Amino acid sequence: MTKYTEEHEWLDEEDGVVTVGITEHAAEQLGDIVFIELPEMGATVSKGDQVATIESVKAASDILAPLDGEIVEINETIVDNPALVNEDPTGEGWFFRIKIEDPSALDEFMDADAYAELIG
Repeated sequence: MTKYTEEHEWLDEEDGVVTVGITEHAAEQLGDIVFIELPEMGATVSKGDQVATIESVKAASDILAPLDGEIVEINETIVDNPALVNEDPTGEGWFFRIKIEDPSALDEFMDADAYAELIG
């Protein structure tokens, strides 16, 4: 089940690995994305750490680590083609995957209905 943060990130967990991206709402708010900097593979991050940067024609934004864990995969495709995040933010436009110790940590995040209410 997909979870959502108040910072407009989506989180999909499978076997202790969480895929992180930004929501359609965030991609629309940012406008055309022109540059993305991703975290280092193998980096250990703590919840709240700045782990990625997005620059659009409107603004620059930081992506914060939603959970403690280790970066186990990054999406190089969006570095080469940042527009993919605008085109498919909840699919091919994912940012990174983080291995977490405790999947129950996802319980604190919003489900789709709560997120829809937040942005509604």
